[in-house]
Amino acid sequence: MAGPLVRFADVVKTYDTSGEGIRALDGMTFDINAGQFVVIVGPSGAGKTTLLNLLGGMDTPTSGQITVDGLLISDHTDRQLTEYRRSDVGFVFQFYNLMPNLTALENVELAVEICDNPLPPSDVLARVGLGERENSFPAQLSGGEQQRVAIARAVAKNPRIILCDEPTGALDYGTGKKILRLLRDVCASGNTTVVVVTHNGALRDMADMVISVHDGRAESVSYNDSPTPIEDIEW
Repeated sequence: MAGPLVRFADVVKTYDTSGEGIRALDGMTFDINAGQFVVIVGPSGAGKTTLLNLLGGMDTPTSGQITVDGLLISDHTDRQLTEYRRSDVGFVFQFYNLMPNLTALENVELAVEICDNPLPPSDVLARVGLGERENSFPAQLSGGEQQRVAIARAVAKNPRIILCDEPTGALDYGTGKKILRLLRDVCASGNTTVVVVTHNGALRDMADMVISVHDGRAESVSYNDSPTPIEDIEW
């Protein structure tokens, strides 16, 4: 039986602030299987963003091990981490980080230029409902449409993992639900693992797996055999 796609084993991350060591993560331990929709919840300062940065290869742990598909990325060199971010991880942030002087299609094309096995950008934009808006610039798109471009950009890389940091935080309630539905569909339609970091505990019910983070630790890990459709979740 294959092991987990992601494994955090006693991961510690310490930041040296004015000579004082601050532990953002303090023995973080959990496993994530391929194809799961994972929600990571916890209050501000609990360590959620640090966790995401480490899993995304944007930072390295002080101690402990992080394994992705059998590779010990916590021991990767900077060059290896760059390759990992390039080929294995897609990112979706609260703010869309689109290039304002590029069209929706060009924003997605730019992201896949350096990938080994990308999906066709036009096809992915059509998949997220923007097939008729691919020649529009970000300023001509609504917030929800811009976030869909950001998701298309991540999906088109054909990564193993898509990491989302408060992806609905800048959106209204209705649009936020549509974005979460889209992310859920992305997870269900392939073998992509989607990890959503949020402070919104109401999203627990839509996940296959929930990691509750507190004081830099995985306080609890739970599983939903029958996740609730996002349309039925209120907050």
